[in-house]
Amino acid sequence: MTQRDGGAVAVLGRSVVPTSSTSTTGRAGRWQLRVAFLLGLVALLGLAAVRAAPDDSHVIGIWPVGAATGVLVLAPRRHAPVLLGAVLLVALLTLSLAQRPAEVVVGYTATIVLETWVVSRLLLAGGEGPWRLVSDADLRRYLGAGLLGGLFGLAGGALTSAATGFGEPGFVGLALGASHLASQLVFTPLWARLPGHGPIAHRPERVLQWGLVLLLAPAVLAPTLFPPVAFLLIPLLAWSALRVSPREALAQLVVVLALAVVMTTAGRGPFADVLVLLDLPRDARAVLLAAYAATCALIVVPLLLRVGESVEAARAAAAERDTLGRIVQSATGMAIVGADREGRITLFNPGAERLLGWAAEEVTGLPTRVLHSTGQVSAKARELGVADDFASVSARMLEPDMAGADMGFVRKDGTERMHSMTLGRITDEAGRVLGYVSTSEDVTDRVAAEDALREALARMQEVDAVKDAFVSSVSHELRTPITSIQGYLELLGDGSFGDLSEQQRSAVAKVAANSERLLTLIDDLLTLSRVQESGLGLERKVLDLGDVVRAGCGVVSPGGERAGVPIAVEVPGVPVPFLGDRDMLERVVINLVGNAVKFTPRGGRVEVVLRRHERGSTITVVDTGIGIPRAEQERLFTRFFRSSLAQAQAIPGSGLGLSIAHSVVTQHGGTLRAESEPGAGTTFVLELPAMA
Repeated sequence: MTQRDGGAVAVLGRSVVPTSSTSTTGRAGRWQLRVAFLLGLVALLGLAAVRAAPDDSHVIGIWPVGAATGVLVLAPRRHAPVLLGAVLLVALLTLSLAQRPAEVVVGYTATIVLETWVVSRLLLAGGEGPWRLVSDADLRRYLGAGLLGGLFGLAGGALTSAATGFGEPGFVGLALGASHLASQLVFTPLWARLPGHGPIAHRPERVLQWGLVLLLAPAVLAPTLFPPVAFLLIPLLAWSALRVSPREALAQLVVVLALAVVMTTAGRGPFADVLVLLDLPRDARAVLLAAYAATCALIVVPLLLRVGESVEAARAAAAERDTLGRIVQSATGMAIVGADREGRITLFNPGAERLLGWAAEEVTGLPTRVLHSTGQVSAKARELGVADDFASVSARMLEPDMAGADMGFVRKDGTERMHSMTLGRITDEAGRVLGYVSTSEDVTDRVAAEDALREALARMQEVDAVKDAFVSSVSHELRTPITSIQGYLELLGDGSFGDLSEQQRSAVAKVAANSERLLTLIDDLLTLSRVQESGLGLERKVLDLGDVVRAGCGVVSPGGERAGVPIAVEVPGVPVPFLGDRDMLERVVINLVGNAVKFTPRGGRVEVVLRRHERGSTITVVDTGIGIPRAEQERLFTRFFRSSLAQAQAIPGSGLGLSIAHSVVTQHGGTLRAESEPGAGTTFVLELPAMA
């Protein structure tokens, strides 16, 4: 088929891309020449069919309606009306020579024209070409077109016979339907784009095939007393369909059928004399000949399509195999080892040679067991909890969850290396195991580094535990003397040891303040130690969160007034019940509000809001302080963390308060988060669940 509108011209299955307007015009002329030639061929074959039909016959032999269909298939669709007119004219001219009544000629011509149009549209699937015959869908369309052509011939012949009284309608319809079926099945593949494979057979075999066709066909078609002998040519045609190119197979089919038509027309062969032998009407000759032609076409065409599919599948498989082979050969950093069903090595890529030290020819055919030492297999069996044998370990390694598991390999020089390995089965379409393939990479250095890292981590944890124990012990030891110091400072302050001067009182106050700071730090360290060792041991009781917020803010308020940072507190007018540890929750409020005051310059403000909702309660602490850099906020609740802004402004603190607050909130089932921008203040949001 030729198609010009899309920029490419496809002629009888060959696609050509035009390079200039001149070449496009030239190719446009080619389809016109082909269609003109085909119209001439239709006229010639139609005339031959009419001349070959006996004068007393009611049909006209096998008129080339399939070739007429090709006229519409090869031309662009917009030219179909003109070409249909040409087909009509050729049909009228040839049928008029058959010495049939005029009304019969008109009926047969109308049948041919209508059939040609409908079948061509079916072959092209209602659109523009090319008409393809390469897939199962195309084959179904081809068979449907042939059947449709036969039905048109059957209906047209029967209706014409009934309307004109020319012959018996049933038999005329059968004869015309059979001839049209054969014509469509034989001719339409000639105009199709067929599978593109060349001949499988070599030249001597092809020469032999053609010799048999040219010699055997006349010999087989010559006998008059044995009609079934003609079907001995079908295996020869099937052989051709399986071994030569599609067009060559169709050419041999046309040659055989042409010989059958010529010999039958000449009154020779099984289809000519069977009428006398079986006392059949003369029109039965056309039926038998058409049935023979249709049978040959229905065997040859599906076979050549199957061969085309097989060749394409083989090409695709070879291309995929080549691609896979190149990938395997280029994977020098990975060991790829293939084995058959018995576990014998069939593939050993360059990566395996480099990582394991063996050459492929040295290990091919050996069991994969040689790549693993007894100690490695036993160690893996213990790790996996399977029997201490290679088969059990291999079976477990085949399971999907074991992909990327570590497995010991032994090099040719005896060195043991650790590989990250994935083992899989190779199966066919039926699920039968054909073999196995493993991919692995050497991770010995990585495993050694991980072991060293684990050991270092264990030591660090040990050091950390010793440090925590030391801090806890020292904190306990410091608490008693500092408490004693505070007691004596109180005695000094109230004059129990005599009156103090103003300078002495100032010094005692400073010592007392620093002692209080030191005692607070010790208390934080002890609390943190409790959190790390066994939790806080919360004493949960029903409490009013409003009282907790008010009490915590009351502790911090005097310091806020001295610092020029007022604290605004907003709590509901009704109790907000919660089951928790009052002292610890109050400590959280004191810490959050105290931090807000400490990091807010004079003139700023702090707002504390308690809200109750369906999911629980929320305490929000908002300040207008110095804020926290975004990059540091993820470490806000870690031990001893102090922001760079706090350090730059020399604001005192231990960096433990928020860590303790976060632990307290978490153990109460809540969450604590912060939102902050440098210079824009900080918002802490404490969410506690509803009381069950």
